[in-house]
Amino acid sequence: QVQLVESGGGLVQPGGSLRLSCAASGSTVSITIMGWYRQAPGKPRELVASITTTGGYTNYAESVKGRFTITRDNAKNTVYLQMNSLKPDDTAVYYCRAENPRTDYWGQGTQVTVSS
Repeated sequence: QVQLVESGGGLVQPGGSLRLSCAASGSTVSITIMGWYRQAPGKPRELVASITTTGGYTNYAESVKGRFTITRDNAKNTVYLQMNSLKPDDTAVYYCRAENPRTDYWGQGTQVTVSS
């Protein structure tokens, strides 16, 4: 089992920045990919960014390229999402996801609201 705890969400003005953190615990040695997803009201959940635990290969949604950066600290079993130049369209609940060869795990989500 893997437990994921997100933090760092909140209210920010357009153009501002936030950094989300996702700390994994439990059977973390089996994790191969960690990522951030988001879900806005009335919309499906979508991938924001992901990173492999080996090699650090990243993948980003087109809508966040150049603004968001995903990084990892394997020693702390933590993944970060640095979000810059935030827009109102980035408003959503952000979820952390961890994947191993058998299954995946989700955090409880953290709200990000971009509004003036």
